[in-house]
Amino acid sequence: MSSDKVLHGLSLKIGPLGENDRLLTILSDEEGITRLAVPGARRPRSSLAAAAPLTLMELHIGGRSGLKRVSQMKVLRSYSKLGERLDTLSAAQALAELCLLLVAGKDPQHGILSAVLIHLERLEEHEGDETTKSINILAKSVQSFIHLLALGGYGLPIQKCCKSGLPLEPPIGDWDWRCSLLPDEGFVIGSVDKASIQLNPSELALLQRLLRPNLPKRKNGDLMGPKDVWIKLLTVVECWASHHLPKQISALKMLKESLSH
Repeated sequence: MSSDKVLHGLSLKIGPLGENDRLLTILSDEEGITRLAVPGARRPRSSLAAAAPLTLMELHIGGRSGLKRVSQMKVLRSYSKLGERLDTLSAAQALAELCLLLVAGKDPQHGILSAVLIHLERLEEHEGDETTKSINILAKSVQSFIHLLALGGYGLPIQKCCKSGLPLEPPIGDWDWRCSLLPDEGFVIGSVDKASIQLNPSELALLQRLLRPNLPKRKNGDLMGPKDVWIKLLTVVECWASHHLPKQISALKMLKESLSH
């Protein structure tokens, strides 16, 4: 007998399957990462043609064995607005890639889906002039990666020195102080010649504040930190992820390229 069920989840990846079908990769609280066949979805008038990346959907699925098939589909929320800008599109794609690396099939991880949805909504919201938008999107991207890495068990160890075990307490105002990133271990107090990246006290303090729910802002509501510092923190995240996850996140390169324009 077939085991029909309803699955709610976010589409992370869409690919061709056979002549007229699509292969849908979805993230759900119930099953983690699931790959499904969407029959006839490549036909122009198919009722299942709504299968698209970065779409929250309700899916009716079934099948006796092997690859399950989608029989009905309802779009609950589309994040297509992210495709209007290269920076938001690349950030969203990087989040999707990160989910695929953090969550295994049939191994749901509590909190991952809801966190991704929150960060996708934040990436859609951008106000101000072009410079302000760009920096805010960059900051939101960095924070989203840090939150997901922590939920997935690969959080940046930014509270203690990986060598001495001493607390990483940045002495604000002491511009000679440094901590160094050792990609395989974490941060060590002091300057290390072969370290990938070194942070001053303000940069480390900003990085530590990104573990909180909201972005760090000044009393007047402006975002803390200039663009070059946020790019540096993005490089920290990229360096850490590349050394601890099985694959590189290719969309991060596209995100960095979009920041240069």
